[in-house]
Amino acid sequence: MTIPNLITILRLLLVPAVVLAMLQARWDWAFAGLVIAGVSDGIDGFIARRFNQQSELGAYLDPMADKLLLVSVFVVMGFIGQLPLWLVVTMVSRDALIICAVLLSTVMAHPVEIKPFLVSKANTAIQIVLAAVALGELAFALHLDPLRPALILLSGVLTVASAAAYLVAWLRHMSGYGEGSNPNI
Repeated sequence: MTIPNLITILRLLLVPAVVLAMLQARWDWAFAGLVIAGVSDGIDGFIARRFNQQSELGAYLDPMADKLLLVSVFVVMGFIGQLPLWLVVTMVSRDALIICAVLLSTVMAHPVEIKPFLVSKANTAIQIVLAAVALGELAFALHLDPLRPALILLSGVLTVASAAAYLVAWLRHMSGYGEGSNPNI
């Protein structure tokens, strides 16, 4: 158990607190939780790289913590009408598609290596910014009207593009195309 893994586990434990704060309309606490999660994500990554504390467990836990927080924030924000439901459904469907593809590949004894594409990294970054903007608007009574709609549209486009990229890579992997090159998801 490394220090970065402990930080990531604490980040996982922060998710229910952020969700509870949102459900109780404690936007300041929810925003603070999101910021703490973001800062701790950077810190655990820095420690892992700088002090050679990278681990296989961390490679799985870190993106899981990020996704759990983002999906939770988006679902609650969609439920209360702060984000459009089409965006929430698109985001959750993309993540479910990836999980199902990985599980099916494993069950079929043709496991796929998971490595994020540039488009999926951009997607995650925009989703984080969108979550921060939406929570920030609520926490500090701001109105960033031109920014939030643009982020919503960009997040939707990147989510669809990312899903398509993963689907194409997975189909190529499962069909054996480029078998020697091991295309990854």
